[in-house]
Amino acid sequence: MKTPELPPFDQQPHKYSGPLLDEVARLRKEFLNPGIFLYYKTPLMLVEGKMQYVWDDRGRRYLDALGGIVTISVGHCHPHVVAAANEQNALLQHSTTIYLHPNIATYAEMLAAKMPGNLKVCYFVNSGSEANDLALMMARAYTGNYDIIALRNSYHGGGASTMSLTAHHTWKFNVPHSFGVHHALTPDPYRGIYGRDDADAAKKYAADVKELIQYATSGQIAGFIAESIQGVGGYVVFPDGYLKHAYEHVRAAGGVCIADEVQAGFGRTGTHFWGFETQDALPDIVTMAKGIGNGCPLAAVVTTPEIAATVTKRTHFNTFGGNPVVCAQGKAVLEVIERENLQENSLKLGRRILDGLENLKEKHDIVGDVRGKGLMLGVEMVKDRKTKEPAKAECAQVVENAREMGLLLGKGGLFGQTIRFAPPMCINEADADFIVDVLDRSLAQL
Repeated sequence: MKTPELPPFDQQPHKYSGPLLDEVARLRKEFLNPGIFLYYKTPLMLVEGKMQYVWDDRGRRYLDALGGIVTISVGHCHPHVVAAANEQNALLQHSTTIYLHPNIATYAEMLAAKMPGNLKVCYFVNSGSEANDLALMMARAYTGNYDIIALRNSYHGGGASTMSLTAHHTWKFNVPHSFGVHHALTPDPYRGIYGRDDADAAKKYAADVKELIQYATSGQIAGFIAESIQGVGGYVVFPDGYLKHAYEHVRAAGGVCIADEVQAGFGRTGTHFWGFETQDALPDIVTMAKGIGNGCPLAAVVTTPEIAATVTKRTHFNTFGGNPVVCAQGKAVLEVIERENLQENSLKLGRRILDGLENLKEKHDIVGDVRGKGLMLGVEMVKDRKTKEPAKAECAQVVENAREMGLLLGKGGLFGQTIRFAPPMCINEADADFIVDVLDRSLAQL
């Protein structure tokens, strides 16, 4: 079987002249956090990127179907984004919010214009974890309540407060945490107790939120937080209307509703700009990061004026939140998404890839489930379709096989059993076909 060839691309990489891979690995082992991990048995060192492609230190090109872990939204080193950042870097690199600056103000206006309802007040921070931490504080300060409902199989960050929201034991250190946080059933149509054949699955899963409030709290809560599509959990797509029904129970208990759009936002789902819109739901607070800045340290919390007023009760400040350079880059990202119709591209090519993945499911018994929206797609691998035993080792091997053929993939799920696709939204049809072809061959090699 002939190895698939990467689609042609008019870009010659620069000749890499930096430290050799072995030396970089040695320095990393000696001087960097020992908790960070590598994906591949033979480490991959990336030194250059352009649009949907990256190059390693040897000049080999790869299609980045993970998008820098769902972070490269409009393409690696997109010329418009690079130009905006460079222009601002040459003028003023840093200015905090104790001074006026046009970038943060005009960018907030642009971002708010993308939000439905009365979601129009923006707070800029540096990461998704920090955004979720701020949203948690705002919910508690606004409602005067303490308890928070989150979902099992969720990931909301690795900080002290966001680790309590996260619901994978693999991300939770054995230290005091999770005070006041309760986890409801994952509304998972594949592994959950209510499947895709249950027309009332959304209401039934949402009922667990109501019961959790009744049995595990005082009956009054601060809020509910959920990813619109679970990312680290393996791209779990909730039954249609789940968030809408869950929000009703939360608001009846005095809580506010927080939508974590760190991975699902900015047009990636294809049909809508925000993931929560696919659920016919309107949250009170929205958190966002990753694709918001196409790789720069930028994140945001957007909420209503009423909830936003809570931070005026004390001094609230973020040294780097709204930095002129990252705001310039954030503005450029929004402009590219609009100008290049990347939401529409996500819808079109996401459907093309999903159709191909469905065909692979029929061909390979190890594929238990195929799911997703737009360019946020997952393939869950199981050893047995009846027992749904996770195929962890096999999933890791498929990722290895794909890398050898020039395709970079991600993994997700509690056991690392789900392959994740989240390429830059600028991919084309040839890229989409290459992804499916490589996955097919990678599965066949098992």
